[in-house]
Amino acid sequence: MIRNVAVFCASANGFHSAYRAAAEDLGRALAARNIGVIYGGANVGLMEAVAEAALSADGKVIGVIPEVLVDLEVAHRGITELHITSTMHTRKALIGEKADAFIALPGGFGTFEELFEVLAWHTLRLHAKPILLLNTHGFYDKLLTFLDHCVTEGMLKPKNRQLLLVADTVEEAFTMLKLDEQGASADKLD
Repeated sequence: MIRNVAVFCASANGFHSAYRAAAEDLGRALAARNIGVIYGGANVGLMEAVAEAALSADGKVIGVIPEVLVDLEVAHRGITELHITSTMHTRKALIGEKADAFIALPGGFGTFEELFEVLAWHTLRLHAKPILLLNTHGFYDKLLTFLDHCVTEGMLKPKNRQLLLVADTVEEAFTMLKLDEQGASADKLD
């Protein structure tokens, strides 16, 4: 059962309004299904958008931010829970522990690193949680082409490439994760 979703995303808004709109849609949709948001704990960019949208829909929002970023990213003090960790490594471990699924929105190095780490953890059988890329406005098209190239070149196993679910919209993402209007599906995801 999916009770909490980790959302990886940018501390920036990007140049297309579609990115922020998708973050807001995701936050509201998770809250409407009584699914908690776990995210990087910042009060800027897409991170703020997803948190504020979930909170405005009476959702639960858990932020996890390392001490070094509290001032830099302006920690969000108005969320349900804020955990301040000593390092980035402990931040990611806590997010991974609390999450039942992972969704990546557009982002930069930090988002990529979080996404690829949970994918690597899955291939090593450290977890079996679903991982979904929300490909808003085609943001990840070239990355997806590159991952297919990795398969073609024998560097990535096809079964591991298939671990990354890809949706273009929040609605499509929820269908892929088997979430309905009432909340998390009881179906076990493989």
